[in-house]
Amino acid sequence: MTTGIPPSTPPKRSRARTLVPLAIAAWLLAEIWLLITVASAAGGLTVLALLVGGAVLGGYVIKRAGRRAFQNLTETLQQQQYGAAGPGAAQPGSEGNTFTMLGGLLLMVPGLLSDVLGLLCLVPPVRKALGRYAERSLEKRMRAARPGTLGDAFQQARMHQPDGKVVQGEVIREDAGSAPYREDRGPRPPLT
Repeated sequence: MTTGIPPSTPPKRSRARTLVPLAIAAWLLAEIWLLITVASAAGGLTVLALLVGGAVLGGYVIKRAGRRAFQNLTETLQQQQYGAAGPGAAQPGSEGNTFTMLGGLLLMVPGLLSDVLGLLCLVPPVRKALGRYAERSLEKRMRAARPGTLGDAFQQARMHQPDGKVVQGEVIREDAGSAPYREDRGPRPPLT
C-alpha cells in the first residue's frame, strides 16, 4: 500500500560535523608529537615544568580577567544607576576581556601548541585584531539572519525538523476569579 508521500532521505551531514572531529584529532596528535620531541631534546622534567607553569599562568590570567570583568560590570551598573553615563557607554579595556580569558584557558590546557596560542591571545595587538575579526563576523551573520525574535527562531527550528511532530493548538485562559478546575465537568479524557 502506498501513501503518496515520497520516502524521506536522511539529512546530509554538515561539513563542520565532519571536519571538527578530524581537526581535534589532528590537534591532539600534533600536541603529543611536540611534547615527545621537546621531551627527548630537553628532558621530561623540563616539559613537566612547562606544562605546570602554563597551567599556573593560565589560572592567574583567568582569575585576573574575571576580576576585571566583574569590576567593569559593577562600575557600569553603578554609572547607569546614578546616571553618570548613558546605557551605551563602553568601559575602557572591556573589549579584550574575552580573548584574555580564552588565552588563559588555552594556557591551562596541557600542550605546547595551546600554550603558544594562549600566549598569542594575551598580546594586545593580537587581541585587538581577533576582536575586530569576531565583530565583523558577528555583524555579517546578524545581517544575513532573517528578521524575527529569538522565540520565532526556536519555533522555526522545531517545526523544520524532518521527524519532528508539531501539534497545533491554542491556550485558553479562564477568568482570574474562577476556580483553577471545576468538578462539575466530569473526568477528563486521557492524553495520547
